[in-house]
Amino acid sequence: MQKKSLPPLSGMTRRRMRFIYIFGFLFSLMQDLLLTGFNDYALIDSGRGEKLERFGRFVLRRPEPQAVWERAMPEEEWMRAAHASFRRDARGDAERGSWQLRPGMPEQWQIGYAYKDMHLRFRLGLTSFKHVGIFPEQAVNWNYIYDEVVRRTKEDSRRPEVLNLFAYTGGASLAARAAGAQVTHVDAVRQVIAWSRENMEATHLSDIRWVVEDAVKFVRREVKRGHRYQGVILDPPAYGRGPAGEKWVLEAGILDMMQACGALLDERAFCVLNLYSMGFSPMIAANLLQPLCTALQCGTLFVRDSTGRSLPLGVYARGSR
Repeated sequence: MQKKSLPPLSGMTRRRMRFIYIFGFLFSLMQDLLLTGFNDYALIDSGRGEKLERFGRFVLRRPEPQAVWERAMPEEEWMRAAHASFRRDARGDAERGSWQLRPGMPEQWQIGYAYKDMHLRFRLGLTSFKHVGIFPEQAVNWNYIYDEVVRRTKEDSRRPEVLNLFAYTGGASLAARAAGAQVTHVDAVRQVIAWSRENMEATHLSDIRWVVEDAVKFVRREVKRGHRYQGVILDPPAYGRGPAGEKWVLEAGILDMMQACGALLDERAFCVLNLYSMGFSPMIAANLLQPLCTALQCGTLFVRDSTGRSLPLGVYARGSR
């Protein structure tokens, strides 16, 4: 019996199949990451441009531009719950403000985070930019970094070298160091480096290399030196200034930065990219990281409040080769 040949595909069908293939490929990369297992942190409620969070024993109320929905709890409950509330300075910089503290609320305190054999400690503090020294949603990336370093340490006799850029108070640096990596921590703000060192000492770790420098300048110099790292972590801000006044704008600088980081990655390495600028999607993060990694994952970092609503707090892409 003669087999019948299939009719040729029309142009429309071919385009539709190509779209389905590409969409399916991108969907396979996407994995939104929910924060779980952080006993010293909880998102209690969110809405009307604010969030109510617990850090250890203390509850904070601060702005959150993505929480555009209605709150689950009435204003009276927010006021009763909050030990400290951030209020923007209406007369000056829209990003700055001050904290109103209830009696007994300290300016500084500590919390912890544990995953497998990793036990991290963080000194928190109330800053004039509403931040407290930690981004709890990043814990899912600390777990990934810890696992990657442990795995590579078992597979190779060398201790992995990990570079953390725009490193802030060092949660990722602590995770890599706790797993046994040699860590270089780069940030442009000397006071933030000092804060990171406090976290390292509170975690009973040592020997992190601290670099107070513009991240772009540091990476370019490392490329010229031919240095290679088995892990690179980037958490670039939307805008920033280096120690000598160097200007950083995410949209203008991120492509060159990623290409330079590609030259720093060893033939077997991992990379983590976080983006907090509103308007940047997980696909953008994945497109930036795709030339550097073969096994790739991207998505939204989010937490859930007590009512089950999800609050997106940034996007990430991470992968290895």
